[in-house]
Amino acid sequence: MISDNDNDHSDEDAPAIFIIIGQICKEKDEEKKPFHVMLAAPDEDTAVRLCLDALSLKGYAEADLDQIGVMGGMPGDEPHASAYQGALEGEVAVIAFD
Repeated sequence: MISDNDNDHSDEDAPAIFIIIGQICKEKDEEKKPFHVMLAAPDEDTAVRLCLDALSLKGYAEADLDQIGVMGGMPGDEPHASAYQGALEGEVAVIAFD
């Protein structure tokens, strides 16, 4: 008898895809703009650290992180669908809104 637990390629082995929502700016005391970051990480602490590292590398001086959550699947709309795919491939996808 075969059960669902016999599958060697379960989703439980895949890292969670986190979405982090907040506000960023390139210069201190500048008006902050909204952003979303999607990335794969084993836990929330790692996700926050990777997010802040990626924002810093992109030249952002300040970031306020407002929410963090785990994605329930591939979003249907762009740019989030591409960001989700990038996160599955190991990228830290930053979506900055003007």
